[in-house]
Amino acid sequence: MEDLSLNTYSTASLAYLGDCVLELCVREHLVKLGLSSSARLNREALEYVRATKQARAMERILPLLSEEEAAVFRRGRNIGHTNTPKSATVAEYRSATGMEALFGWLHLAGRQERIRELFSLAYDCE
Repeated sequence: MEDLSLNTYSTASLAYLGDCVLELCVREHLVKLGLSSSARLNREALEYVRATKQARAMERILPLLSEEEAAVFRRGRNIGHTNTPKSATVAEYRSATGMEALFGWLHLAGRQERIRELFSLAYDCE
């Protein structure tokens, strides 16, 4: 899909998909680091997918987003949340949801290289 309209999919469905996309990025990154114990892999993965960590990661990449990408992020961030985890503030949770929506949208748009680039910059994986 080259021209993926912001309104083609619900923001909630983009965030749902983006959660999976980010999880795959994290798992791939950890495996490439040479981690092999499933217990350690799961423990390390939590350091990437918590709302607080995603919000900090999003702060790093927000200035690097195109106008269109930033619009997708804002749309995801502005979903009305009725419950948030105790470990994150409302702002952190909203930012994490925006990040998930962005990564879901990028995946549907077929922009795998951009996903890898933003993930690497977000989590300083260089």
